Amino acid sequence: MANSTAAAPIMLELVDEDGKTIGTAEKLSAHVAPGRLHRAFSVFLFDDSGRLLLQRRALGKYHSPGVWSNTCCGHPYPGEKPFVASARRVSEELGVAPLLMSEAGTVRYNHPDPASGLVEQEYNHLFVGLVRDVPEPDPEEVAETAFVTAQELKRRHGEEPFSTWFMTVLDAAKPAIDELTGGSAGW
Repeated sequence: MANSTAAAPIMLELVDEDGKTIGTAEKLSAHVAPGRLHRAFSVFLFDDSGRLLLQRRALGKYHSPGVWSNTCCGHPYPGEKPFVASARRVSEELGVAPLLMSEAGTVRYNHPDPASGLVEQEYNHLFVGLVRDVPEPDPEEVAETAFVTAQELKRRHGEEPFSTWFMTVLDAAKPAIDELTGGSAGW
């Protein structure tokens, strides 16, 4: 009898327009066009100087490889609280623990990724917080990291590829970012 080494499928929560769970789907199938609305999260962590920690997604990722994005994003497992999933993934991807992380609202969007043909059809829970540890990224998840000011982000966003969802989640999180950073960082 041979042992199976295939990994179990990663499941996501499907939700309605109000964010109420209505079922589950396998992760990749939820992203195949036209996409199925599912729960996600996006995290924005800042250092004590008010600089945002960005990550460039690993080149081996099946979706949006090699593009810059917010500190961390992902999907809670079915039944997992978005806050818990966010803290877990920050640790898994970046090797750091978020400090004073708090909810920053939700945003719903539909962003096709022209490079992969996949679709981000998400009900996204937003979180903001601080980070004081030096990131130690998992190379399977993160190609590189950078701490940037608002002005550096503006320049970088104009010159380098970013995830299709990045500006949507950043704009939605700005009130909480301003509260966290005291509004002086220009986000």
